[in-house]
Amino acid sequence: MKNKKFSADDQALLEDIMLHRRDVRGNHFLPDLLTDNEIEKILHAASLAPSVGFSQPWEFVIVRDKHVKKKIVASFSTENKQAKAIFSDTRQQVYATLKLEGILEAPVNIAVFYKPSTAPVLGQNTMVEAGEYSVVCAIQNMWLMARAMNIGLGWVSILNPEHVKDILQAPADNKLVAYLCLGYVDAFFAVPELETLQWEKRKIIESVVYCERYPEK
Repeated sequence: MKNKKFSADDQALLEDIMLHRRDVRGNHFLPDLLTDNEIEKILHAASLAPSVGFSQPWEFVIVRDKHVKKKIVASFSTENKQAKAIFSDTRQQVYATLKLEGILEAPVNIAVFYKPSTAPVLGQNTMVEAGEYSVVCAIQNMWLMARAMNIGLGWVSILNPEHVKDILQAPADNKLVAYLCLGYVDAFFAVPELETLQWEKRKIIESVVYCERYPEK
């Protein structure tokens, strides 16, 4: 429909979905399976994302096999030990209590890749990263659609991308952007878990907005 208009109620609903989107940890996934239709709906949302030059540079690998998941978990465990070590002793104690992935617990994992074009892409000649940013837009669409469907989604970033590529036999030129865990959950937190644990505080929007230019130092 050309020039479709949305109501104030539509705007409020979208804001509500964004407000209640959560990064779900493994200890909250339920064993209930996701249907093919549910997965297709989430992937369709990804395909509606904006992309530089309408390049649509995303590819997805759906992972359900436990043997494959266990290989991914092994990569996570190795990287997680190194990640923990970079924090102070106090934060390491908190870090050790966090369940930072749901690879085995979630019924479905989806690896999201950036596939670079072999031809010039409109708008990508100067900021080549715009292709990868386009994939991130697709991931955000997946996250919001999943939440609207009351399905949890967790983004596992503590992984070695090259190890994951090898496990999933991804093409050499493809770049892993995200490894996602999806499934129904026992509950969605009212506020982000890391905010509840006071790992970080939510920034006030006024503190990160400037007019015309950054102030002189």
